[in-house]
Amino acid sequence: MKRTLENLLLGAVNALKLAGELPDDTDPAIAVERTRDSQHGDFATNLAMTLAKAARTAPRPLAEKLVACLGQHSAVDRVEIAGPGFINFYLSAESRFEVVQAIHAAGHQYGLSRHGNGRRVQVEFVSANPTGPLHVGHGRGAAYGAAVANLLQATGFEVQREYYVNDAGRQMDILATSVWLRYLEECGAPLVFPANGYRGDYVRAIAAELHQREGERFFKSPVTVWQDLPPDEPQGGDREQHIDALIERARTLLGDADYRIVFDAGLTRILADIRTDLSEFGVDYQNWYSERSLAEGGAVQRAIETLDKAGYLYTRDGALWFASSRLGDEKDRVVVRDNGQTTYFASDIAYHLDKLERGFDALINVWGADHHGYIPRVKAALTALGADPERLQVLLVQFAVLWRGSEKVQMSTRSGEFVTLRQLRNEIGRDAARFFYVLRKSDQHLDFDLELAASNSNENPVYYIQYAHARICSVFRQLDEKGWARDIPQGMQALSRLLDPRESALLTRLARYPEVVETSALNYEPHHLAHYLRELAHEFHTCYNAVSFLVDDAELRNARLNLIAAVRQVLANGLSLLDVSAPEAM
Repeated sequence: MKRTLENLLLGAVNALKLAGELPDDTDPAIAVERTRDSQHGDFATNLAMTLAKAARTAPRPLAEKLVACLGQHSAVDRVEIAGPGFINFYLSAESRFEVVQAIHAAGHQYGLSRHGNGRRVQVEFVSANPTGPLHVGHGRGAAYGAAVANLLQATGFEVQREYYVNDAGRQMDILATSVWLRYLEECGAPLVFPANGYRGDYVRAIAAELHQREGERFFKSPVTVWQDLPPDEPQGGDREQHIDALIERARTLLGDADYRIVFDAGLTRILADIRTDLSEFGVDYQNWYSERSLAEGGAVQRAIETLDKAGYLYTRDGALWFASSRLGDEKDRVVVRDNGQTTYFASDIAYHLDKLERGFDALINVWGADHHGYIPRVKAALTALGADPERLQVLLVQFAVLWRGSEKVQMSTRSGEFVTLRQLRNEIGRDAARFFYVLRKSDQHLDFDLELAASNSNENPVYYIQYAHARICSVFRQLDEKGWARDIPQGMQALSRLLDPRESALLTRLARYPEVVETSALNYEPHHLAHYLRELAHEFHTCYNAVSFLVDDAELRNARLNLIAAVRQVLANGLSLLDVSAPEAM
């Protein structure tokens, strides 16, 4: 309906342009919104106020001219002008019932649109370092990124979901060294594990598998391993020096080929677990992109050469710097260290160059909120590469804080003391986890209430919504038990008999669903859809408790059954966009 009213207003604007009331170059941004108070109509627009300056007149007289040029439409009962120049639309009684027919005709496609017109969008999300299992913090990025991708696809965009595998860099070397040290323990070597190593039981498991498969092939004397290393102490940064020295010692003693085998033992096992966890969480990707492939395929060097040719690189203190401060970053960034090694940022530049070359119209990165300072440098790199930085949209996800009773659960992949996404899913179920993660705006902190998420109560929003769907299914089972058949055409003919205020509320809410989907998609805010579904469920439960659906009057019964069938369809459609199930019984 919004689109219909926007088209009517556009026609009115064009008519005023032809009449000389508006300049020929007038290109209005027409915004039609639902009113908060039904006394002010069903929809309203402030178009007259936005065009008043161009028309060189006060908004209210311009509103009168716009209304005079609107023409007639069967869905509009009347149009009124309010206040300084708001135009309020009141829908006809007949048009309110059309939503039931529209939902019945469209089925699971109700709410979909072609707004995106096939534009190619890449959504890259989670992309956690494969240094340990996914924890509950990663779960929020997974649920949010997947919901954003689903919503964009539902509104006509061609979406590719991608996971960027950080399979290179210092953290992966720390993991490889941690695995090797635990492997040495499997060989019977006594050692003190470094404070900055990865200490989780999963590292021990990987080391045990490596030992079982390779025997003592990678064993080295503890004396040669620990000889002359910096002390592992908290003062003066020695712990970082200690772990870096251990990494170098592992590389030297094992040699490149064997070090790569140990490295890949950790990477392969953890990445496989991540894939499994995400798949069982309902999150699947079209592409898993290896960071390591960027260097091995020459992409990093090519990106550096591109920046150099564009005049954005310079040498200082033996390192190669990107002059990102010239493009909005707070300071310049190193891309090649004085030892000749490229930085993580250099890989990130190459990765984004590759994304651009793959022909996406828009790039969406879902990052943790702690990466907000990284945005200006990446956008600076895009500009230096000759691309429009606005093609990149970075969506930030705040931490999800897990509470067990009154105790806050701490998470750290180094210490190994964390609640994994798998544990969360096993405890409260996939549906509750997926829904709770998107209940709040992504850049707001989320306190995850485990007890509420696991409860079968009306206070649990996902249970409340799913129960509405199951209740409707129960009504239709009762219909069958009575030996009655639903007459859909008769019910459509009798929709005008749905006069109860609670039925009217359901009709209005159902009509809003396509707008909610589009708004949620274009603003990257799936929490709007989550709250809409809770409101629809509330209005259904209210109606269920006050109105009898299986009445003896066949016409009225079939009209009400058509109405609640439409509610069931919209609940199922909305839940599917959030990858939450719609059970038929609970």
